[in-house]
Amino acid sequence: MFNIKSFPNDPGCYLFKDIKGNVIYIGKAKNLKKRVKNYSQKKNLDSKTQKMLDYTKSVDFIITDNEVESLVLENTLIKKYQPRYNIRLKDAKSHSYILITKDEYPRIIIDRWKTGMGSFYGPFLSAHERDYVLHFIRRTFKIRTCNKMPKRACLRHHINLCDAPCIGLITKQEYNNNIGKSKMILTGKSLELLKRLKQDMKKFSDKSDFENALKIREEIKAIKHLSEHQKMEREKKYNEDIINYEIKDDKVYLMLFNIYKGILTNKMDFVFDYNDDFFEEFIVQYYSENPVPKELIIPHEISESINDFLKSIRGSKVRIVKPEKGDKKQLLALVLKNIEITFFANIDKVEILKNRLHLQDNPIVIECFDISHLSGTSTAGSMVQYRNGKPDKVNYRRFRIRTVEEVDDTAAIAEVVRRRYTRLVKEDAEFPDLIIIDGGRGQLNYSMSELEKLNIKIPIISIAKKFEEIYMPGKMMPIRLSKKDKALHFIQEIRNEAHRFAIKYNRLLRKKELIS
Repeated sequence: MFNIKSFPNDPGCYLFKDIKGNVIYIGKAKNLKKRVKNYSQKKNLDSKTQKMLDYTKSVDFIITDNEVESLVLENTLIKKYQPRYNIRLKDAKSHSYILITKDEYPRIIIDRWKTGMGSFYGPFLSAHERDYVLHFIRRTFKIRTCNKMPKRACLRHHINLCDAPCIGLITKQEYNNNIGKSKMILTGKSLELLKRLKQDMKKFSDKSDFENALKIREEIKAIKHLSEHQKMEREKKYNEDIINYEIKDDKVYLMLFNIYKGILTNKMDFVFDYNDDFFEEFIVQYYSENPVPKELIIPHEISESINDFLKSIRGSKVRIVKPEKGDKKQLLALVLKNIEITFFANIDKVEILKNRLHLQDNPIVIECFDISHLSGTSTAGSMVQYRNGKPDKVNYRRFRIRTVEEVDDTAAIAEVVRRRYTRLVKEDAEFPDLIIIDGGRGQLNYSMSELEKLNIKIPIISIAKKFEEIYMPGKMMPIRLSKKDKALHFIQEIRNEAHRFAIKYNRLLRKKELIS
């Protein structure tokens, strides 16, 4: 298949390229010649690898002195070329961060996209947990929340939730001391902070400054309550990461727990395409961007070169643990249980929908479109995306209709569908497994016409509100599912979410037009 006569028997990286010379896959190898030759000799390849080989027209290579260097080079090349067949390490959810701003008197706020200036803490998987910590810090240390410093004390000061730096009731040094305490909470150093506060409380008591001593006592009490809220049963003097995964339908569902001295500080989950080297590829990509812990608990052994790579990043040896029994084995099982709940709790309704619509594959990614307007004015389009049976809000999109000036839902739907998938084609981005249109036969036909113009073949249906009938291409009569059918409930759930999102944008447009 490949001309590998010129390939050396050295370690290094190999690059598969398509007919245009674009890099579509990057791999590493101890022996480049043997590794690339193996692709042409191996039988019964998985569908993804076979598809990649069908697109491959040439193979290039870069040799390195050793396997650890090839790991580093592979990661660098993947970041540079973003090959479509390598795993793309994106967190499955868009988690938010807590930001301590760089203001003279810093604020502590939520920042979902890490666009602000200052120090970021997180990401936080749970919005409830994030808000709990945020409100705790603001309330305990009386941190200001105003966007702009007012010239007089606000209500928060009068109800004892802010020390009013705006009118000089707290010095800059005292305020920054409270910010320092907040940072210790956010970095998991609650025990160190408690120790320091107890010493401060004793000093104030010895000086008979009982007002400040009482204030610190209340802070200690609040921090102890927070620690009990967050604490895991296991106590450690070092950091651990726990990684486990499950493979389903050529997809890898992977979850990672960050544990800081026995306290679960973060949980991240990832979804990417399966390949033979996905686990080691994940470790290299993730830890080239994130701190390497002292101990890594994983479900199976990894190569010595990965150990050496982690050691080179951390600067000291990393303890790699593949537990067979005991607490650590139970922790791996706990991560796996979280994977099941996070990714597969809704898989039954996805499979039911596949069967009802007679689809070839499970509709893992579903996109649904709706139009909202008020008598033809402020016409807005919405697209919501569901992934693994759940809303994927980071991929929601909204559209201000440009080409339709009157009441014409079919033309508006056509414009939205055209704009959405024209962009995906240009970006060579992921297509959904199913498209749902809010409307009847007309909306479906207009949408299909736009997909045909783009030469896109994606399963598509529409659902009409009046009788909840489902229209499908090639069928003259609509389908009527039982009102108790889980597939219908799932379609209605997605349709209603698209409708809600469209109405929200329509109201925003009307508000802007009214103000203007």
